[in-house]
Amino acid sequence: MLVTWKYRPRNTFIQRLDPRARLIMLVSVTIAFTQLWDLRIVIPLFLFALGLYLAARIEWADVRRAWMFIFTFVLLITVFNTLLGARGGPPSVRIDESEALWQLAFTVPGVGWHVDIGLTVNRFIFMISQFMRMVGMSLMAIPIPYTFKPTEYGIAFRQMGVPDKAAYSIDLAFRLVPTLGRDFNTTLDAQRARGYELERLQGGLFERIRKLSPLLVPVVVHAIVGGEEIVDAMDLRAFGTHPRTWSGRLKFKPRDYVFMLVGLVILIGSIILAMNGFDDIWVPPFLFP
Repeated sequence: MLVTWKYRPRNTFIQRLDPRARLIMLVSVTIAFTQLWDLRIVIPLFLFALGLYLAARIEWADVRRAWMFIFTFVLLITVFNTLLGARGGPPSVRIDESEALWQLAFTVPGVGWHVDIGLTVNRFIFMISQFMRMVGMSLMAIPIPYTFKPTEYGIAFRQMGVPDKAAYSIDLAFRLVPTLGRDFNTTLDAQRARGYELERLQGGLFERIRKLSPLLVPVVVHAIVGGEEIVDAMDLRAFGTHPRTWSGRLKFKPRDYVFMLVGLVILIGSIILAMNGFDDIWVPPFLFP
């Protein structure tokens, strides 16, 4: 699997928090990032998200592939979006009259299309701000699956007021990727024991997919069979006909209330700042006089 996650108990401040408090903080900081573009606010918010991520103490070996994918995706999105019109940016970027840092204009041979691509001062700051916002959201989201006890997904969402069906669906969704990753690795080991060599795959895209059938077919079939077993078990227990009880119950502690209060302060503060002009980019005067 390209990106999988595995929960591992860690004696950290983050894991000792109530899962609901962490989810509220995640939503609050994510909304705050979407409200603001000013680097004077985005940078401190980014550092706050980075501090929470480091406090989770997740090993780099566990998240290396995930971060490689995120950095590549975010970098491509920010660069291409900046050069091709800064869609979704504040008005000062969409209607840009700042000084050009780099300009490229050419005509596409054969069709006569005129392409004009450039990077201005405002768009450069917009690109930095957008990159930090997206990576900051990732810093808040990445620790959730790696430090969130699998048995508490459904309980946390149910105690937050989510209906039983939705809470259990979220629980199954979070467990899907690790389950597929485990089944994929088990199938791969079994096929290697029978002489299958994944390292010697050659040919085009479709040819490689065809040669991967000894891995993909068992994993997909096992996932379908497992899903049917879950459905049968839920039907036998009359799931969805009346409110259900859950195997565990979460209780807030004083540190959870403080943590949630910080999240709500960040959320309300971001809305107030956005209403007072911080929803636009800020060009540092000492960098671009």
